[in-house]
Amino acid sequence: MTPVAIAVLSLSMSTDAFAAAVGRGASHRPTLPGAVKAGLVFGVIEAITPLIGWALGMVAAGLVERIDHWIAFGLLAAVGGKMIWEATRPRSEEAGEAPRRSGPWGLIATAVGTSIDAAAVGVGLAFIGANIWVIAASIGVTTFLLTTVGMLIGRAVGQRFGKMAELIGGLALVALGLTILLEHLGFIGA
Repeated sequence: MTPVAIAVLSLSMSTDAFAAAVGRGASHRPTLPGAVKAGLVFGVIEAITPLIGWALGMVAAGLVERIDHWIAFGLLAAVGGKMIWEATRPRSEEAGEAPRRSGPWGLIATAVGTSIDAAAVGVGLAFIGANIWVIAASIGVTTFLLTTVGMLIGRAVGQRFGKMAELIGGLALVALGLTILLEHLGFIGA
């Protein structure tokens, strides 16, 4: 993957964590150390989950080598599509924007919940032979930064900005999956 593709992927994988951080920031009003701690939790978990997915994908990669680009496209499109749907679906006032979990276990549960998509992307990355170590580190650092910033600005901008970031991230994932597919089919140069 090119550095630009890795950057797009990292930003896309971080947007759901950013959206959750904006929501938590709006409701918990964190201090700078609290925001950094939340950023570290989200960043570490977001870096680990694609490694897990990649390991699972490597086990199956030899079995599906002829259709790996379709699988990578399908996974990225599915994750991106879900992000687009989450960002655009109407929410009722009574249901609230997201469940409000508090404390360290709530923070960890939220971080795991927002990183499941990174595991699915890790599976797809195994199929295309991407350098998972660079990508996982990039995703982790990007998530740390965006989550920390999201926590700090959450009180000021509310959850609307987080939903826009999630929408943009979803669109970027679908575009990245389509690019991988078109490259492997020979429609665009690698």
